Amino acid sequence: MGEYIHARTAIYNIGYHMTWSTKYRKPILVGEIEVSLKSILLSIAKDSDFSIREMEVMPDHVHVFVRAHPKHSPSSIYKALKGGSGRKLFALHPAIRRSLWGGALWNPSTFTETIGHISEGTVIQYIRDQKTA
Repeated sequence: MGEYIHARTAIYNIGYHMTWSTKYRKPILVGEIEVSLKSILLSIAKDSDFSIREMEVMPDHVHVFVRAHPKHSPSSIYKALKGGSGRKLFALHPAIRRSLWGGALWNPSTFTETIGHISEGTVIQYIRDQKTA
C-alpha cells in the first residue's frame, strides 16, 4: 500500500475499505450475478477515474478496497459504484427484481474505513515533532 500516486496537481496515497449490502440482506449476489457485478464495478471504477485494488462479492454484501484521487469523496465513490451497478445489474438480470421490492438493489447504509501505510499514532507524532525538528 505504500505507493504514492503522482498526479498533475497532487501526490497522494488514499485508500478506502468500503462495504455495502443488498436490500434486506437478500443473498442474491451469486453465480452469474456475482460475475456480472464484479465486471460492472471494475468498469465503473475505470470510467470514474479511481481503482479497485481488491474486491470480494459475498451473497449479500460487497467489500472493495478503492484507491482514489483526493478529488473523489467516499460518498461520490459510493454513488458511482452502488448507483451504476444497481441499474446495470437490473438490466442484465431482471429476475433479481422479484427478490426485492421497492426498486432498490442496495441497502442505503455503508461502511467506510480509510487505509494508509502508516498508523494514526505515527502521523500524530510526526505533526507534534514539527517544531522540534
